[in-house]
Amino acid sequence: MAKQDIQIKTSDGAAKAGLFRPAGESKAGVILYMDAFGPRPALDAMAERLAGDGYAVLVPDLFYRFGSYGPFDAKTAFTEEKSKAAIMAMVTGTTQEMTINDSGAFLDALAAEGVTGPIGTVGYCMGGARALNAAAVYPDRIKAAASFHGGNLASDAADSPHNKAAAIKARVYVGMAGVDRSFPPEQSTRLAEALRVAAVDHAIENYVGMAHGWCVSDHGVFDAAGAERHWKRLGALFAETLI
Repeated sequence: MAKQDIQIKTSDGAAKAGLFRPAGESKAGVILYMDAFGPRPALDAMAERLAGDGYAVLVPDLFYRFGSYGPFDAKTAFTEEKSKAAIMAMVTGTTQEMTINDSGAFLDALAAEGVTGPIGTVGYCMGGARALNAAAVYPDRIKAAASFHGGNLASDAADSPHNKAAAIKARVYVGMAGVDRSFPPEQSTRLAEALRVAAVDHAIENYVGMAHGWCVSDHGVFDAAGAERHWKRLGALFAETLI
């Protein structure tokens, strides 16, 4: 699938993004919220796979406020102090509220490209919470939201996605790593309860044996079988909702 590099005007500047289109016309779209290592070939390949299923896929750079950065090697970035510090500064400096506001611009950008139908969101790592929060804030556009090895989905923070569960109209899928310090069992329980009380159509699945980052091919803990399982679940979610 051809990648089109675009710039999206936001209230804080201009975010670079990759737009991947299917071979035929599609009114349904997907926003792919990146992990902590930023847009790169591994995420492009994931977007291309979704575009192959018939969706227009947007992969925005959530760290655009920091200007030029990286590239980072997902296998070693957190073992090297310099790159770890740079990444964490951008993660903590890009708040949920910032991404929520940006998501309105992302949706407008898709609409301007002719993608006016239902939208799905999917996020990995730091992107998981952002995919769910976007669904809560833009419920009339976003019909499906997925998180894979997403962290802090039901934390004590005010901007934790579970606090917005009552506003979500989308179907939600959460795929969690078997052991993940960023999403411990107590958070899983809290998220499940919040979604159930809010009557959100949802599923939370534990990928036993998978480590945080297992879905993304350039990650040190990538697991091919686990990644295929994730594609099967994500494909079913979008096929059933983005119609």
